[in-house]
Amino acid sequence: MSEKTILKLQLPTDPLWVKNVVESNIEELLTDHAFCEQKAASNAITLIVQNPNLSDLVQEMAKLVQEEMDHFKRVHDIILERGFVLGRERKDNYVNELRKFIVIGGGRTEQLIDRLLFSAMIEARSCERFKVLSENINDAALSAFYHELMISEATHYAMFIRLAKKHAGDIDVDARWNQYLDYEAIVIQNYGKAETIHG
Repeated sequence: MSEKTILKLQLPTDPLWVKNVVESNIEELLTDHAFCEQKAASNAITLIVQNPNLSDLVQEMAKLVQEEMDHFKRVHDIILERGFVLGRERKDNYVNELRKFIVIGGGRTEQLIDRLLFSAMIEARSCERFKVLSENINDAALSAFYHELMISEATHYAMFIRLAKKHAGDIDVDARWNQYLDYEAIVIQNYGKAETIHG
């Protein structure tokens, strides 16, 4: 899978992030990953609460909540299997910076589309990070696990883009997505230095 053609991300993660940062603190990576899955479920719930009239979106988000919480439990199982304990929730500065790009005010449709594209961007970068982890981590079990989740995140990314285009009205989703890609390329330059999924 080429991130340039499928995910359209402008800056790839340096594989040395895995060797030089992640492998020295797997416990930290797993705790952060677990909370990423929990936050993804919370985001899907928020989309349901804000858009109960969009039945197709509600159905998709309900399935997503279940899947993300299943991933949370699977990561937590790995944490326990390795003799660790889930740490406290980590602040995700990358996501918080992305959130600043969401349209404030404007119409209801505009807010929905931006929330969906914000969600798609997080899934896209998570997918890219999972690919880098699966290909570079010196741990066969985690390599297989992250390969599986990479595929899942790519599916989520595509779903959010599809929903955005379906409910966009007269909003040019492709143009707005390109703006997100440009913004994300600036944000991500500050990351790739911590043993967290987006760090």
